[in-house]
Amino acid sequence: MKILMINGSPRANGNTACALAEMDKVFKKNGFETETVQVGGRVIRGCIACNHCLGTGVCVYDDIVNELVKKFEECDGLVIGSPVYYSSANGTLISLLDRLFYCTSYDKTMKVGASVAVARRGGCSSTFDELNKYFAISGMPIATSNYWNCIHGGKPGDAVEDEEGLQTMRSLAENMTFLINSIALGKEKFGLPEKETKKFTNFIRKLNAEESAAAEDKE
Repeated sequence: MKILMINGSPRANGNTACALAEMDKVFKKNGFETETVQVGGRVIRGCIACNHCLGTGVCVYDDIVNELVKKFEECDGLVIGSPVYYSSANGTLISLLDRLFYCTSYDKTMKVGASVAVARRGGCSSTFDELNKYFAISGMPIATSNYWNCIHGGKPGDAVEDEEGLQTMRSLAENMTFLINSIALGKEKFGLPEKETKKFTNFIRKLNAEESAAAEDKE
């Protein structure tokens, strides 16, 4: 089993790294292969909705996003860690995730996702919620812990003093390994859930003549 961890902090050895390292110990203890990719300090453009990836499977901007395409496909679980900026995830990380999740058309169903928010004081819950939305729209079960998946620290390295936060990380990693193993057994016995062909709709469409007349009568 393989876990991909993405560190969205520009500080390679900061508190986000501390949180992911605590999880990594548990993953390795349970025999999981792990890889951590540092993205926070990179220059990463946001999605421009060009749809180049729909025909190629890769983003038009050939950077770390395209390097992660294969790694994401091969992993059984994805951990995304981010510092909190104004009650939100790091903008560089969000640009990467927008493009990574959009350009990867392969089925992500039942890959397990976990998000980790790191703050000096507040904003963890909103950041946690923001990151989880990438998993929720992709059919990925979301791993939880014994508390919100957050850890606290001001200066780099302070998080190692947050005993409850470290315990939350360990519990999250234990739950994630259990969930991945359980899903693997379920897939072996039952396969993946049956899927319907995806339907795309929006809230804007042209009214036909009868509908237009009815709408005018009501005005």
